[in-house]
Amino acid sequence: MNIDFVICDWAAWAPTLAERERWLAWAASADAPLPPATDDAPALTAMPAMARRRLNPLGRAAAEVAYQLADPAPGADSVAGTPMIYASRYGDAGRSLALLADLARGEPISPTAFGLSVHNAIGAAVSIARGDRAHHSALAGGASSAGAALVEAAGLLADGEDAVVIVQYDAPLPGDYASFADEPIAPYAWAWRVASPRAGQPHLRLQLGPAEPLPADATETDLPFGLALLRFALSGQATWARNADGQSWRWSRHG
Repeated sequence: MNIDFVICDWAAWAPTLAERERWLAWAASADAPLPPATDDAPALTAMPAMARRRLNPLGRAAAEVAYQLADPAPGADSVAGTPMIYASRYGDAGRSLALLADLARGEPISPTAFGLSVHNAIGAAVSIARGDRAHHSALAGGASSAGAALVEAAGLLADGEDAVVIVQYDAPLPGDYASFADEPIAPYAWAWRVASPRAGQPHLRLQLGPAEPLPADATETDLPFGLALLRFALSGQATWARNADGQSWRWSRHG
């Protein structure tokens, strides 16, 4: 499977990395270190305070980049708008695991905590706060969730959408569950507005197929899949590839 696309706009947030200039410098550096695992969160001033207070740092980070790339706030009778796909490997694992611990102890479950723990909660919170009734969905595709989101976006573009916004976010697993992580992980969120390329327009390509040996210089594993993909997009490097979830994900630049 080959998917050609262009990134029309982007936004990203992580502890110590908020401004575009910092992200571009990070992507161009030789080591591109993991952002620190802190509880820092963006101010998220675009979201009303009542809604903002319900989100934890992960939710605020995802909502911050979603707001930056979302269409202008729709009118009261507006339905049309750019579709948004929220993708995360773990979602709000902290809330979910805390709820499971409460169940194990026989304690009552908070309806509010449960509502905020489901995988589409952040996208729903942004949609409700903005009064936006355009399509939005949430997915979890393992380590390669960011790639799965692009495949989903390609389907929407093939169905006639002019553009799709992808919001990718994750955070470290909490407490003892961190030992189950099989790749480096850090708190981060980024968003892309993607579209199909016009004839002759420079673009990126995803080649997706069964997992196979990859050239040593085509891949790196010091970053989680989602952050490594963002680095590829921002750095201007020609190719990047990784095997994940039984698939070979090969990314390249053309034009």
